[in-house]
Amino acid sequence: MKQDDTTEGAAGSTDAFGGLTPAEGLELLRVGELTVQGRLAAASNATLYCTVSDGLRSAACVYKPVAGERPLWDFPDGTLAGREVGAYAVSEALGWGTVPPTVHRDGPFGEGMVQLWVHGDETVDLVALARETDNEALRRMAVFDAVVNNSDRKIGHLLPTASGHLYGCDHGVSFAEEYKLRTVLWQWQGMPLTDDALTRLAALRVRLADSADPLRQELDRHLTGPEVFAVRSRVDLLLRHRVHPYPSPDWPAVPWPPV
Repeated sequence: MKQDDTTEGAAGSTDAFGGLTPAEGLELLRVGELTVQGRLAAASNATLYCTVSDGLRSAACVYKPVAGERPLWDFPDGTLAGREVGAYAVSEALGWGTVPPTVHRDGPFGEGMVQLWVHGDETVDLVALARETDNEALRRMAVFDAVVNNSDRKIGHLLPTASGHLYGCDHGVSFAEEYKLRTVLWQWQGMPLTDDALTRLAALRVRLADSADPLRQELDRHLTGPEVFAVRSRVDLLLRHRVHPYPSPDWPAVPWPPV
């Protein structure tokens, strides 16, 4: 399935979020009341399926409270929710809409990450999708993952919609200082970055260098100073070499399980 959606088309799409545009969904996440409906048992951290409503509109969402995060040896405790919000901020800055609307807010079990639930196209073979080489949306996701240093891009984290847009989820183990890119999307390694990717990365570099920019301020809220510097360094490397990155010889290239 070849996809070549545009950012403009994705911005106005409502099929993924129960009839809401991404902007409407983001506002609802900020002001609506969260009601827990159940728990996603397969998730490694507490991941709650909820509805969010302001009395006029409602939507499905995922709520990951900080209190439900399991300690990890390579990420500071209590920071995964903020990393998810940082990933959304970078996604928006790049203009590709890779990450569904995401906020950091209070909820029934305390502060945490709340993200709109994506109503995906269940007819898509995700394993086949992850192997495609001519899918521009997938290739953009690979660039995004390189920027945020995503250490857990699994096949099951790909969320294609009926309109052809591609979202990704579960970015809590991103933004490490050390190079930890671990993904199922290595099919472009060493290949030249597209002109569009280079243009957007150059604009992102400018924003990351400006401490007064809203993107930079959001990252400063959720990441350490060295981690923010590492984001800038990764963008600089991508622009300098102008190719998709290679796997690290010192870190597993693909997450396990890959699905």
